[in-house]
Amino acid sequence: MVLFSVMTAAVAPGVSLLTYLYLRDRYDAEPIHMVVKMFVLGILVVVPIMVIQRGLELWLGDHNVVFAFIQSAGVEEFVKWFVLYHVIYNHTEFDEPYDGIVYAASISLGFATLENVLYAIYSPATFGTLLVRALLPVSGHALFGIMMGYYLGKAKFASKRQCRMFLAISFALPLLLHGSYDWIMLTSRSNWMWFIIPFMIVLWIWGLRKMNHANSRSPFRFVAREDEIKL
Repeated sequence: MVLFSVMTAAVAPGVSLLTYLYLRDRYDAEPIHMVVKMFVLGILVVVPIMVIQRGLELWLGDHNVVFAFIQSAGVEEFVKWFVLYHVIYNHTEFDEPYDGIVYAASISLGFATLENVLYAIYSPATFGTLLVRALLPVSGHALFGIMMGYYLGKAKFASKRQCRMFLAISFALPLLLHGSYDWIMLTSRSNWMWFIIPFMIVLWIWGLRKMNHANSRSPFRFVAREDEIKL
């Protein structure tokens, strides 16, 4: 019973955040099976990511900056970006800018959810530590996904010249944010809360603005307004 409760606490944050982001799609919600597919892909990439990270650790050593920006953020964000680009970027269901946010958050939260479950299994997890993980690593992955998805959405509907720039930003920005998060947690020691909480607050405000902006650029908003007028 205790194990079930801990597992539920480990899974709930990722599923709840994904549900929230999915419901924020104002005009043309994505098919549930596509969202679930990307969430499952996020779970499946955990093992190859761990293998690559272990190989890089043996090769590059254990340095805070290298770990934060290459072994951790670099590998994780690249694999997620690679899967998104090759699986969903050219898919017919990716038909409005906000879709990038939904799909990127799905794969990010799939990854974060399994990571949380593994933490709960192999570490002495309590509800307190799982709550902290829900507010920090899990929501952090969601926010990195929002940034990645926002610029994937801009790339999808931009000119060819701008497309390349936005694709580059869709990988580089989450990497820098994720690396900065990891670097703060590695170097701040006992004072980490004074740095990470303002960082997360700024990231949430920024992420919410990106979500609103992506929704405002949906081609389906005009259809929704016409339907409202007819009613």
